[in-house]
Amino acid sequence: MKRAYYSSSISKFCNQEPDQILGEMTHEHSFDLTTLQRDAWVGQTQILKDVLHDYEGKIYFEFSIPRMGKRVDTIVIVDSVVFVIEFKVGASSYESADIDQVMDYALDMQNFHEGSHEVILVPVLVATNAPEKEFHLNTIPKDRLFTPICCNALSLAKVINDVLSLQNENLIKIDEWEESGYKPTPTIIEATLALYGGHSVVDISRSDATAENLSHTSSAIVDIIEKSNNDSEKAIIFVTGVPGSGKTLVGLNVASSHMDKDKDKELYSVFLSGNGPLVKILNEALARDRVEKSILTGEKLKIGKARSEVKALIQNVHHFRDEGLKDSNKKPPEKVVVFDEAQRAWSKEQTIKFMREKKNQPDFDKSEPEFLISCMDRHPDWATIVCLVGGGQEINTGEAGIREWIEAIENSFSHWKIYLSDRLTDSEYGAGEVINQVKKNPLVKFIPDLHLQTSLRSFRSEKVSLFVKQLLDLEMEAAKESFKTINKNYPIVLTRDLNKAKDWVRNKARGTERYGMVVSSQASRLKPYSIDVRVKTDPVHWFLNEKDDVRSSYYLEDVVTEFDIQGLELDWVCMAWDADFRFAEDKWENWSFRGNKWQRIKKLERQMYQKNAYRVLLTRARQGMVLFVPNGDDDDHTRPKSYYDSTYRYLKGLGLTEIL
Repeated sequence: MKRAYYSSSISKFCNQEPDQILGEMTHEHSFDLTTLQRDAWVGQTQILKDVLHDYEGKIYFEFSIPRMGKRVDTIVIVDSVVFVIEFKVGASSYESADIDQVMDYALDMQNFHEGSHEVILVPVLVATNAPEKEFHLNTIPKDRLFTPICCNALSLAKVINDVLSLQNENLIKIDEWEESGYKPTPTIIEATLALYGGHSVVDISRSDATAENLSHTSSAIVDIIEKSNNDSEKAIIFVTGVPGSGKTLVGLNVASSHMDKDKDKELYSVFLSGNGPLVKILNEALARDRVEKSILTGEKLKIGKARSEVKALIQNVHHFRDEGLKDSNKKPPEKVVVFDEAQRAWSKEQTIKFMREKKNQPDFDKSEPEFLISCMDRHPDWATIVCLVGGGQEINTGEAGIREWIEAIENSFSHWKIYLSDRLTDSEYGAGEVINQVKKNPLVKFIPDLHLQTSLRSFRSEKVSLFVKQLLDLEMEAAKESFKTINKNYPIVLTRDLNKAKDWVRNKARGTERYGMVVSSQASRLKPYSIDVRVKTDPVHWFLNEKDDVRSSYYLEDVVTEFDIQGLELDWVCMAWDADFRFAEDKWENWSFRGNKWQRIKKLERQMYQKNAYRVLLTRARQGMVLFVPNGDDDDHTRPKSYYDSTYRYLKGLGLTEIL
């Protein structure tokens, strides 16, 4: 993959005619070249020619960052330093959003570009007409990543000279740097924008030996889809994986790569989710991205029109269900349907209750999986269903787990082929004895690539989900050992001071790395800390809005629960732990606050949902988290210290560092 529009040795660049440089960049540019963009390139070229003529190294223009779907204006490599330069030609001030932007580029390179893991990285914002800004460079930062340096066109030379005066290390081997792998782990929002912008899962995901190769899983699914099409077969595919392993990414990749394939331009595939917040957030992110890109091309698309254009790409599964109810004979336009979080589909009892009470369907007698399969079974020739299944992720009443899907196929659609991983037998997936039963079915095929074993969300450590599982399963010794392996690169700290918890995530985050506060939906006695789960947060604003918006996660005022954040993630998490799920006498106790007191949760199913809620909350952070456990108050009968102290001691006993 060609990473830059233009690359050259610095000496050749300085001696090359500007029109030749502009011509190479224009040739690589896939959009209509605007006058604004052309003038910016011309301005950057002239400034850099004046600044770099005494140096040896290499220069790159429009260097691709696929995970972010963007390009760095300029990368300059001299000696042991990589300068990451963002130009704002004509700008007369240094805007905070621009500073964050160049920091994000440098962070991405340090985290995900192998050749940049150990080099000195210097993000530089050049606002060409801004007043000169004083800066002092005394030493190279411990992590080798500078905070952004702001300068104008005239002071850029001083920035480069001052940085280079600090370094005395081995020169970067530029050929090796260029050829080194780019192994990103995008957030689901970043991945959605990149995939629907034309990138493949190979471009935006890790492919190293230490992680499950998402491209192998995607390829296995595509092969099954093609076989179903060619042989006029119907097939259901179960993709399993630990939290954060990339199941949703795989599903989005399959859905986006099969759009508009047929000659009638009907939607060939669709991505469906019963996770309402996720659907809203991803569609809004796609719409905003289209508006932003339209401005660059001069189209200036209105946000309402953009929302209308993207709404068919990612849909709520309930809309698909309702369309199927309108006409029992009408086949869906899609031949391939990807069901995200398929384990959360409703049981027969829950679906019948809903249909009779809310949809006026007194004769309805199917579980949600059975009905959804029946809709796809209306196709006379072929169809494929892809079920993305998370282990231990059922968090709400009536969510049936994978068992309902298997039983629906066995009982009502025995002509469908079943493809799954042999790891589906793991207890977390709740398939139980049904799996042993389907092993006898000649239409069942086990494919190991359909299971994603490694968490990629926490890119600093792959064992976070294992640690969380051990923590929740009270496997204390195993959890202690796991924590030792993750703590260096993935900090998890503990405090009883909410303000210190907030300060911790603020200080850890750099650039636009997103942080926020999460709590259990049962955390009803955090109101003394201004945390009220009854106040509904708009997840779209919380996840997508910028730092200066009080509705965003950055403000650490509004909180989200497991229902809002499942399937999504933050870079840094502040989690508040209430007395609803408390450790006592070597076991977890499950409580719900009703009226003026806590009441025991006795039903095993509800206990499982609560445990899974904490599993979701504890696996949302990509880079680290702080757990806030209140001190409690013995003068408040709903919050005595004993409700919290034992949980705090348990977590501390696992090795978590205290913030005092």
